[in-house]
Amino acid sequence: MENRKKVEVCHTPSLYPQYRKENQIVVVIDVLRATSAMCAAFDNGVKKIIPVATIEEARGYQEEGYIVAAERKGQIVEGFNLGNSPYGFMTGEFKDKTIVITTTNGTRAFHTARDADEVVIGSLLNLEALSQWLIEQDKDVLCLASGWKDKFCLEDTICAGAFVDSLIKSGKFTTDEDSSIAAKYLYLSARDNYMAFLKASSHRRRLKALNLNEDIKYCLTPNQTDVIPIRKENYLVLLEK
Repeated sequence: MENRKKVEVCHTPSLYPQYRKENQIVVVIDVLRATSAMCAAFDNGVKKIIPVATIEEARGYQEEGYIVAAERKGQIVEGFNLGNSPYGFMTGEFKDKTIVITTTNGTRAFHTARDADEVVIGSLLNLEALSQWLIEQDKDVLCLASGWKDKFCLEDTICAGAFVDSLIKSGKFTTDEDSSIAAKYLYLSARDNYMAFLKASSHRRRLKALNLNEDIKYCLTPNQTDVIPIRKENYLVLLEK
């Protein structure tokens, strides 16, 4: 099994240069809530998502007439109608539309990986479908956790660990890094009850204080969709299987 590919976990975008490799698929993960919202958007018919890093870029798109979602510190940015709640994309009004989105952490991680050969969007929502696709690609995989303002984030690490566990179980992957092993064991500890395990996590407490418990429950419920958002140029489209 010497030809097994590597699956690794990078805990924050600032560490990305230490893990970057050629011919590698990067899975960007922001469980609460950016990548979960992106999966929900595609699951509800959105055609294209343009992630932008700054509020200024988002306002520029807004002035051009685009539908723009903007979130900072868990809240919708003043002057915008959408944030990064998955439920905001479930109304049916965005079918076949292009959405521009900027968030505190997830869109930053997306742009951090701009030099990667391939970038896909991962969450607990599409865990099984994306894991299976990654196994079929026969390439090294890096799970890039978005973290919280460049700090370690528990829910993103657990989700990354879920991908590590799935890929290693296939027999086609192995891992070298302690960051990946730690993520896997955090996932194994959390998988029977994500809500309870993450009860004390900083971002769950932050969102709970904003009365976003329904968002939390949705984002922590695995395998609700089989959509795989994939980067094309500087935007995201739905992977055609």
